[in-house]
Amino acid sequence: MISDSTEGLLSPYRVLDLTTERGFLCGKLLGDLGADVIKVERPGGDPARAVGPFYHDEPDPEKSLYWWAFNINKRGITLDIEKVDGREIFKKLVKKADIVLESFEPGYLQKLGLGYDKLSDINPGIIVASITGFGQIGPYRDYKSSDLTIWSLAGEAYVTGDPDRAPLSPSFPVSYFFAATSAAAGALIALYHRAFTGVGQQIDAPAQLGVAWACGPEMPGLWEVDRAIVKRSGGIWRRAQTGATCDDIKYVSIPIVFPCKDGNVRFVPFIDPGMLPSTVGMTKWVIEEGFASETLKSFDWSALDWQTVTQETMDEVMGSFSRFFLTHTKAEIWEGAQQRGITLCPLLTAKGMAEYEQLSIREYWEEVEHPELETSIKYPGAFAKISEAPCAIKRRAPLIGEHNEEIYMTELGFSREELLALRQGRII
Repeated sequence: MISDSTEGLLSPYRVLDLTTERGFLCGKLLGDLGADVIKVERPGGDPARAVGPFYHDEPDPEKSLYWWAFNINKRGITLDIEKVDGREIFKKLVKKADIVLESFEPGYLQKLGLGYDKLSDINPGIIVASITGFGQIGPYRDYKSSDLTIWSLAGEAYVTGDPDRAPLSPSFPVSYFFAATSAAAGALIALYHRAFTGVGQQIDAPAQLGVAWACGPEMPGLWEVDRAIVKRSGGIWRRAQTGATCDDIKYVSIPIVFPCKDGNVRFVPFIDPGMLPSTVGMTKWVIEEGFASETLKSFDWSALDWQTVTQETMDEVMGSFSRFFLTHTKAEIWEGAQQRGITLCPLLTAKGMAEYEQLSIREYWEEVEHPELETSIKYPGAFAKISEAPCAIKRRAPLIGEHNEEIYMTELGFSREELLALRQGRII
């Protein structure tokens, strides 16, 4: 159900969302928290409305599931800021706004006279969050920055994929999600700062840094421990052994993704403090069901030394696990693991996620009304539950220019004749 309450943590604040696909998520997150997010599209609609898939597979700018997903909780207007009249209208909107989100190439808004310096003259408290590939400064500032480029130059491609093949990128472009979430966090911090100083600021959120941070602690951690450079290994976990330099280090490799009856599960035989009982518990389960080799039956995980164990030994041990997993479904393995205190996880498909008990119990999925289609559609819900204010879906994504009259006439005071003239002039 869409929340009946209109009061969220950010309900007092207004956000003007100028972003392309690079930054849609940023406005959505702020909208989930209750901000009044106004999505500003060019006349005729944003190009992202042509991104599929589409509702009932009917290509239509009003039926893009991509648009729906990332622009929910926003109102929508059309406005051409490249035209003089459009820029003047945008400046009027800025006077009553708290945050401007943009994802244009660096310098674009500056050339239009809408850079942070100009907007802050209009509204000293305005916060501008800029989402780009490489940031507002630096030698890469003006480089083209596709998702693949960011994924590669942030280091993620080097460790993604199988070792005997070229690096991979994700099946869905995600690099700018990291920039969008960074921009949202930066905007919230800037709002807090403004509460004490009354002054806004610009947030520079490059995707490259967001993705580099997302590489996690393993790469620098293993370098510090083993002097090993983490390389892509697919569904294989490689532990460094001996070597005079990082180029001739030898490894022992073990699978961490195992096929089962109806999919795959992920299990890693960690032997670190706190994780050893999980690995021992998995071993006992395999032995109980008769799939353990003689080597596994006598294997002492607490005495395992990754520096000296042979590949042949680990192949035999992990082969026992592989035979065991193939005889069970994901649900059987998951239930048994919970009973035995074993740390593993099934790899869920989209259908599996939709049927996942945990999400259903948390009421994560929400029915959103689409009056124009005379139906409701199930959506992923807001990203968090907050006890003192709703973080929820309040409205579906806007139709093209859906709130033009509401904002231009009711809020800015334009007459219907003026609105018609703006429409005829392709200003809105």
